[in-house]
Amino acid sequence: MGIAASELCQFVIRPTLIYLGRHCDTAEALLLGIAASQSALGSALHDRRGHGLYRIGEMRHQALWDHYLALDPELASLVRGLASQHAFLSGPHLELTVNLRYATAIAWMLVEEQQTPLPAADDLLGMARIWRQTFQPQGRLRDFTSAWRTWIAPLAQHAC
Repeated sequence: MGIAASELCQFVIRPTLIYLGRHCDTAEALLLGIAASQSALGSALHDRRGHGLYRIGEMRHQALWDHYLALDPELASLVRGLASQHAFLSGPHLELTVNLRYATAIAWMLVEEQQTPLPAADDLLGMARIWRQTFQPQGRLRDFTSAWRTWIAPLAQHAC
């Protein structure tokens, strides 16, 4: 059993996007769909494919910091502000598993790094394409839409 979609959105995704100055309905829906596709909303937070809700790999995490966030010190500081003071220094990748707001910020930065125009918040296939491009290049669009229908659609009136 993972995290309730409505609570993930209300207490993690929305506040993180607002904090980053990146909030919009599509961003909320996309991150919710990515979490559903990658980890069934947190049913399993760690496996060989990556860490946390969004299953972000260590090399991908490091590359994001080295090649994207390092180019924007203000943004890097905002994202770093979400990480634990001491734990980040000793185990930065563990933050992706134990710190939901930090993991959400990193997931959004991975999306943003791609510079792909966002679809409408109700364009499931458009969001699936971004998920595949950013998180699962070998993934099938139906994997995203199926996860959405399983984990988010039943609670759609309560999701965000």
